[in-house]
Amino acid sequence: MTMENKKVTDLRDIRLHGRGGQGTVSAAALLALAAFEDGFESQAFPKFGSERRGAPVEAYVRISHTVIRAHNQLYRPDAVVIQDAGLLRSEPLLEGLTPGGLIVLNAAEKPEGIDDDFRWVCLPASQIGERHIGRPLPNTVLLGALAAATEWVSLTALEQAISNHLASKGEAVVKANIEAVREGYELSKPNPP
Repeated sequence: MTMENKKVTDLRDIRLHGRGGQGTVSAAALLALAAFEDGFESQAFPKFGSERRGAPVEAYVRISHTVIRAHNQLYRPDAVVIQDAGLLRSEPLLEGLTPGGLIVLNAAEKPEGIDDDFRWVCLPASQIGERHIGRPLPNTVLLGALAAATEWVSLTALEQAISNHLASKGEAVVKANIEAVREGYELSKPNPP
């Protein structure tokens, strides 16, 4: 797929939130690799607090047609990927999200009591990850959902990034993650009019 066919019109900023051990940093790397695979400039980088399993983790991805010169954390993301819905109660995850921005949430449905003007994609990514990967890892499922909802990266590029990035973990791990990303993608495709 050429860049002319893509939906990225300029710089796209994506902020990912999760907990240590959920693959938040790996998800950012995979997304940036997929964007590069699709012919874009991209970068991914994490922000760590205390580095321990279960602690809140943020990671950032930028995707652009042009050279990316900024190297700071994202304050006005176009999309937010939330790997642990419980973080919504304790962290300002939606802060700075552009009006009409996208939230991809690891939950069966949008939480009650949140008044906003955002687009939501909700799916039980941990359960899907458990079924495919054997562990409740939501990261590749949510990347598939993000790709379907935005078309900022292609499913083919995500699959290639997974194949390249996870090759050292073995064919079974690669296959399981590709199945997970595909299911997230299929469950999140917009309904035709």
